[in-house]
Amino acid sequence: MGLLRRSNGYSKVDKEDPEVLIHRRAQFLIYKVMEQADCRRKPSFIRIRLCRLKVKIGRRLKKLRKSALVSISAARIHVYKRLTSQLKTWRRFFNPGSHHGAIATLPRPLFT
Repeated sequence: MGLLRRSNGYSKVDKEDPEVLIHRRAQFLIYKVMEQADCRRKPSFIRIRLCRLKVKIGRRLKKLRKSALVSISAARIHVYKRLTSQLKTWRRFFNPGSHHGAIATLPRPLFT
């Protein structure tokens, strides 16, 4: 109490809570960033046009990538179907046990 009553006296400050300190630092950083954003100049017409052009090109590339993936998957399916049908044909041709595609055998004559 004696320190507080003196005109130029300083009292010892208690240590601050770490959460309060972190909060105050965060507020300060937010303030600085907002201040920098206010100081920036307005974007020029050319920058706006470039930004729009980049977005347009990005959309076209995305559409092109999607269409390429669709066409590649369709080509894969087509190749797979042709390959399986070809394998079925070869299996019928080379498999001696199955008579589905082979020439029919004639029955043996009854009287010889």
